[in-house]
Amino acid sequence: MSDSTVSITTETTVPAPSAPSAPSAPTSGNFTWGTGRRKTSVARVRIRPGSGTVVVNGRPLDTFFPLDQQRVDILSPLAATNTLTSFDIFANIRGGGTTGQAGAMMLGIARALRKAQPEFEEALREGSYLTRDARMVERKKYGQKKARKRFQFSKR
Repeated sequence: MSDSTVSITTETTVPAPSAPSAPSAPTSGNFTWGTGRRKTSVARVRIRPGSGTVVVNGRPLDTFFPLDQQRVDILSPLAATNTLTSFDIFANIRGGGTTGQAGAMMLGIARALRKAQPEFEEALREGSYLTRDARMVERKKYGQKKARKRFQFSKR
């Protein structure tokens, strides 16, 4: 047998500095979870007492949802309970388009608020923020162009 030594070198790479972004979601803390769904979107929302920071998929709310109406819809459960600046919100959203994602996040925030403060349930129910919108896209049928649109009928 021969003595052979193996030398292993490891390279450490330092990531390039990036532009300042929203604060990353902390891994520990006193969080309350809520899950919201709308169309094909699913939002996993965590809230904790804080200053009103909203982070969606690691980005600030303003950059993730550029339309004012979507931001208003998302924050409406907080407005209904007068807690706009009382909670920090961290959300992970997957699937669907921006409208479905905004609706899913709204439901997730409402469910998390109800879990964190049970006395908010009446205000959230009154604004129907705890009701899941069950409408989904109708499936396409065979022999048709779309779900209900048909090919042109020719009698002769």
